[in-house]
Amino acid sequence: MTHFLTKACLAAVLALGAVPATVSTAAAGPQTNFVVEAQYHRPIRGCSPMHAVNKARDYGLRRAHVTRMSPRVVVVAGRDRRGWDRMVFANVRGCPLIRR
Repeated sequence: MTHFLTKACLAAVLALGAVPATVSTAAAGPQTNFVVEAQYHRPIRGCSPMHAVNKARDYGLRRAHVTRMSPRVVVVAGRDRRGWDRMVFANVRGCPLIRR
């Protein structure tokens, strides 16, 4: 009789332990799809390379192109009246000019 009770208790513990594991994995499926979908539609918070190049062209830089981009700055190089020049923009919204 004791063997029957220990086996029954063991089976009950295993069954109760398996139920939350299957529920959590089943519930995680739709949530991960939502997270992946939300990542693709988030707006650009920093200075986009296209915005930095357009701003450099407005300042008079011809043949402007991005030469370096880091989390802090966006460097745009090109030619002006005197020769080769570069402009450094902050990598924040609005692309403020740091130095020329």
